[in-house]
Amino acid sequence: MSTDGQGSSHWFDDEAGPVVRPYAMTRGRTTSAGQHRLDLIAVVVAEPHADDAEEDPSLSPEHVDIAVLCRDAPQSVAELAAELNLPIGVVRVLVGDLVDAQFVHVNRPVPPAELPDESILRDVINGLRAL
Repeated sequence: MSTDGQGSSHWFDDEAGPVVRPYAMTRGRTTSAGQHRLDLIAVVVAEPHADDAEEDPSLSPEHVDIAVLCRDAPQSVAELAAELNLPIGVVRVLVGDLVDAQFVHVNRPVPPAELPDESILRDVINGLRAL
């Protein structure tokens, strides 16, 4: 904490701005109510009524920022964290809240185990060429 010479103190660094702890943004939660599992590459897509997020008094400014960014273009969880300069854990909780409120939905990546084997695809291609 520093003083400005007039005896008043403030809780921020002049260059960094105010400090808000991550747990304050998530109200102390480490997961969202719906227990959404969000990978770093999961893509967050705004719902058509995402514009209403700005009017919702139950949402924090960070919630609104996420909805606005996703409204402009779908964003991965990692991109949102980088753009908003927030920890991944915080972004996961906030996105989970937005999913529960139906302002966004999440497109999850296909797990590697569910992807077709590359050798099978090559065999199919070679078989088609042989026709």
